[in-house]
Amino acid sequence: MNGQTSDFTVLIPARLSSSRLPNKPLTDLAGLPKVVRVAQRARQSQASRCVVAADDIRIVQVCEAHGIPALLTRTDHVSGSDRLAEACGLLGLPEGALVVNVQGDEPLIEPELINAVAAELQGRPDCVMSTAAHAMDQMADFLNPNVVKVVLDKAGTALYFSRAPIAWWRDGMAALDATTAHTAALPSPAPLRHIGIYGYRAGFLQQFPNFEAAPLENTESLEQLRVLWHGGRIAVHITASAPGPGVDTPQDLERVRALLLRS
Repeated sequence: MNGQTSDFTVLIPARLSSSRLPNKPLTDLAGLPKVVRVAQRARQSQASRCVVAADDIRIVQVCEAHGIPALLTRTDHVSGSDRLAEACGLLGLPEGALVVNVQGDEPLIEPELINAVAAELQGRPDCVMSTAAHAMDQMADFLNPNVVKVVLDKAGTALYFSRAPIAWWRDGMAALDATTAHTAALPSPAPLRHIGIYGYRAGFLQQFPNFEAAPLENTESLEQLRVLWHGGRIAVHITASAPGPGVDTPQDLERVRALLLRS
């Protein structure tokens, strides 16, 4: 789906605690707090507004000091989507309003990708959500359980998301062994890597936390499987390139700092 959407809101969930990177939203990225970097990047999209949904007043204060609107949400949310559901209520968004969830650890996200995810959902009234993916070209990524894969139907709707390598070709196992697995050729057509950005309609987002968790969601540790398990449809925008690196660990932080300083 190509095109532009006339009006949508970007919401950025920000949680202060992180086991791998303490005070993650407030860490310095080339002179600015990470959450501010993410919000500034998102503001380059066509979104009518960009709001941070935080769990700590310190995040709100930092955002406001840099001219970024921010909301203080509850500290007991179990996921980012729960936090965003509360934010929709606090903002008074109508049920049909389009919302794009930009993760708070993506300071290099492309504004055009945000636009595309919003437009994808606007053009798919049969779907309750939208997201994005790109074709993989490395066997190491295909086999990596930390890289989420997605398979689609003819219309570009998600059939399934998995940490396992999908779709798997019939004779694939015979082509792999312990020494060649990471250098073997990928199946054709190229498998798709899921990108963790989501579009929602505000009404659905507010209902979602009340849905029963899916057994498959618990097995794969992938929240989007709850949507499929309950019969919802997720439209997937295919982008030509991989997103920039996110920031989850101290090593990620140093890598992105270096990229920002060179830009």
